[in-house]
Amino acid sequence: MKISANPHRHFLALGLSAALILAACQSVQTTQPGVVGVERKQTMTSLLPVAQVNSGAEKAYQQVLGEARKKNQLNRDAAQLARVKRVAERLIPATTAFRNDAPGWKWEVNVITSAEVNAWCMPGGKIAFYTGLIEKLQVSDDEMAAVMGHEIAHALREHGRERASQAVLQSAVLNIGAALLGVGGAAVDLSSTILDVTFNLPNSRQDEIEADRIGVELAARAGFDPHAAVSLWQKMNRLDGGRGPAFLSTHPSPENRIKDLQAYSERVMPLYQAARKR
Repeated sequence: MKISANPHRHFLALGLSAALILAACQSVQTTQPGVVGVERKQTMTSLLPVAQVNSGAEKAYQQVLGEARKKNQLNRDAAQLARVKRVAERLIPATTAFRNDAPGWKWEVNVITSAEVNAWCMPGGKIAFYTGLIEKLQVSDDEMAAVMGHEIAHALREHGRERASQAVLQSAVLNIGAALLGVGGAAVDLSSTILDVTFNLPNSRQDEIEADRIGVELAARAGFDPHAAVSLWQKMNRLDGGRGPAFLSTHPSPENRIKDLQAYSERVMPLYQAARKR
């Protein structure tokens, strides 16, 4: 192994690099608290700006759509797609209650034919609904709004960027360790990271609670009955003999989730009633 002529300088440089990485961490408030009062500040890294995350999400989204298109699974039912888009078009303006910039995002909505009970919204407003969720649960428009509001809430709160920040920082720390050992590090592929945090890595319970609460407020502001979130999750919990879909496996317990949704649905009822009068 080749030894540096000045190992102290080498370690000092690595130490400074580590300090700069830590200094790049910022505590940010991504959203306004809304009536539901979601006020947690989040740790983000300036090494991963919003524009870069959204660009990575766009690339990842197009990759998913491209694969669905090859399998003839993309937007096969025009009426179904139109229905999902109508719900989204009502919810998107309501996002201004949490972020002034959100209604101006480059929103996209697509439906993927799949037996999977799933839906998601990538950073920047890239939404996908799976036919398995629509058909197996026989969702009403109010229940569809509950799902979509929940997924949009993840994007508003930048949960994807928050988790991607953690991945980038972890990679940076590992690369410093690799440099200390004299071996090469690994670069982070942002679009792959976005896909990972969207599909493979479960959201934390904290993230899920935040998305539930913001989701019922978005639904209420858009004129959808927020209590539909309760009936939706009751249907989810009955799916597959009570096991529910796989993506719920690390979410809050069904009993606690339903109690929380009931409480916060009641809190936002005045918003729903006002929206219904407009």
